[in-house]
Amino acid sequence: MIDHSSVPKTTRNCIKRAPSRRFESGINSQVMIKDDVDKNGQTTYNVIPNAPKTSKSQLHPLTSGVDNKLLRGYEIDIKGRFDRIVPTLKRLSTFQREPDFLAKTDSLTKTELGFGMPLPILEKAWVKGIDMQSLFAWSIFEAYQQISNDFFRCDPLVGASGSMRAKFFEAFLLECGFHLLDITPCADGRLAHTVAYALRLPFSAVRRRSHAGALFDVENTVNRWVKTEHLRYREAKPNPALSPTRYLKIVLYHFSSSDPNHKGCAAHGSSAKDAASAGLARLNDFRQAIENSFCCGASVDLLLIGIDTDTDSIRIHIPGVNGQTDLNTWLDVRDVYEATSNMMVDTARKTIISMVNQAASAGLPDKGMVKFISYLIENNISQIDYVKQFHQAGYADLDHAERFIGVGIGFKEIHLRNLTYFAHLDTVEEGAPDLDVGIKIFTGLNVSRDLPIPIVVRFDYHSNVPGARERAIKDCQRVERAIQERYQKLYNDGMLHILLTVRDRDQHSPPESVKSTIKLEVGGGH
Repeated sequence: MIDHSSVPKTTRNCIKRAPSRRFESGINSQVMIKDDVDKNGQTTYNVIPNAPKTSKSQLHPLTSGVDNKLLRGYEIDIKGRFDRIVPTLKRLSTFQREPDFLAKTDSLTKTELGFGMPLPILEKAWVKGIDMQSLFAWSIFEAYQQISNDFFRCDPLVGASGSMRAKFFEAFLLECGFHLLDITPCADGRLAHTVAYALRLPFSAVRRRSHAGALFDVENTVNRWVKTEHLRYREAKPNPALSPTRYLKIVLYHFSSSDPNHKGCAAHGSSAKDAASAGLARLNDFRQAIENSFCCGASVDLLLIGIDTDTDSIRIHIPGVNGQTDLNTWLDVRDVYEATSNMMVDTARKTIISMVNQAASAGLPDKGMVKFISYLIENNISQIDYVKQFHQAGYADLDHAERFIGVGIGFKEIHLRNLTYFAHLDTVEEGAPDLDVGIKIFTGLNVSRDLPIPIVVRFDYHSNVPGARERAIKDCQRVERAIQERYQKLYNDGMLHILLTVRDRDQHSPPESVKSTIKLEVGGGH
């Protein structure tokens, strides 16, 4: 694989994105149009100011139309890089008997995909034909590295650490009485966009760990809580340990409004009730573990949220005055949307606060929690309009349509629906249930079409720790071997390819490609 981590900034154009009206008023709408292909074969985009706006009457008064257009541009750009792969390879396949096969292939793939194909594979095409399975995996891995480079270099979602959006949210979170937000969505690719799209939160200010069924590891989460509190105690980050703020843990389960019995969470048999119940049980276990170990349960708050993967609307189980959650009581943002759609902005916001208080399971909830939930609701209203504007009020891909599986620890750069199935794990044995679900999904998506399953293994490390990079690489190699052993037939048949990557957490830089299972060796002499 090509190591893109050192690609100079001048080789690709960053798409400029403006902050939403919540951070800067009077911003003109902007849209992206495909402009040209530069001399390096990279697609460039222009941002056109003063583009025609969507009629304001079609949007909820609290919706940020600017954010919606910018997020739509990002979605089209990133998914387009993956969705052009198969059509391009089909065109490439018609060239293999032509005398200028290599030149035509190079021109086509650089124009359509932004990168060339590996010569060792192409040069053998005249013998046995083109190895399309390897080229497909190569293309997926190259597209992944492209989007990772752009994410860390350009900050397309305007949510990097130190950005205006991140600073605003970090201050807002403290105002609500929380010093850290830890979210566990389901590993299902239909929830991969939860942070940046459905909840509209800056990615750098949120701790995200995805697990199948949203069933996070309690012990690991307790360890992360300990590290957070230790940092507050030793360095007063993000605030001093004596400040009366809490660690907020959110579980986000999912369901399907159009086909609740078949397109819900596979880990819970498509039962929204079971998914919510299991998520709440895991949250309560986390709180109990903190109380049993440290006698300070008051420093932990819990929140259970459901999301309809058809429309991205959320329903929030509002905790009562004692922090307890009722599984049978929630506030559906679709109801809030309808109730406030004809109101002025200030009136709508006051109404949201009132509806949150009324929906609490028992008594008035904490004021900080009400403020935070009201903020999430307003953000989700924008996402409901986003789906209405650009997806006809409901996604066409109601089921799985992920492009690759992400395995390991990291993937801060993935924030698009149905782009990646996550298997968050340290070892394959530990994360076998998550990974098995992913393999089952991709057996239907890819193997059924004679396309291999692409897996990106990722381990992040801290460069200020001696030997950390080398250990991260060894972790990648260990997981690679375990995957090959667990899915031996798929691997031996060429129906599973793996890319190993590592990333330095101490630097805002893209992941580094270590190796892949795509064989590019050219036979030597005696």
